[in-house]
Amino acid sequence: MSKLTVQEFVTIDGFAAAPDGALEFMPSGGRTPADPQIERDQLRFIKDEVETMLLGRTTYQIFIDHWPTATTDNEIIADELNALSKVVASRTLDHAPWGDRGDEATIVRDGVEAAAALRRQSGKGVVVWGSLTLAQSLMRAGLVDECQLYLCPNVLGAGKPLFAPDAGLQAMRLLEATRLRFGRGSPALCARGGRPGSGERHNVC
Repeated sequence: MSKLTVQEFVTIDGFAAAPDGALEFMPSGGRTPADPQIERDQLRFIKDEVETMLLGRTTYQIFIDHWPTATTDNEIIADELNALSKVVASRTLDHAPWGDRGDEATIVRDGVEAAAALRRQSGKGVVVWGSLTLAQSLMRAGLVDECQLYLCPNVLGAGKPLFAPDAGLQAMRLLEATRLRFGRGSPALCARGGRPGSGERHNVC
């Protein structure tokens, strides 16, 4: 069985985006360069643990504005990320090209059903980036094995939460925490967690 990981940048008050979807609190938002450790960790994570990215439609459209033309000269993870298998959950898209690279993402209408099928396969894992509606649906369905959160030292006060307000109590077990360079717009912590008692391999959050 493959592991499904939700990886998100979040503010310390739990939001993964501003009310209008803006991501200025993230280190890639233009205020402060990311800690180089983030890029190294991401490169290791993608190379060693992931073979498929599962995205919602909005995140897919954000990604194709940047990643298909990115190179390792400015994004050390570019080649590894672009080489991943790509699945997009959308009820409206008919095609999901990955820029002009010649490959195309697979479109699925039911993201929960697709995630369950991907988890049943052997091999490396599946990662969900962004895609808040999809991520919340996967959490409700008990399909998320691990959450990896980059906790940014910013407070939005309002916005789009990673964890659905109606989700109720979700007790999680901290697996690992890494302190990163603190600065305006830079993450202060990377935390990996799952629900207590689920075991190391499948910690459902």
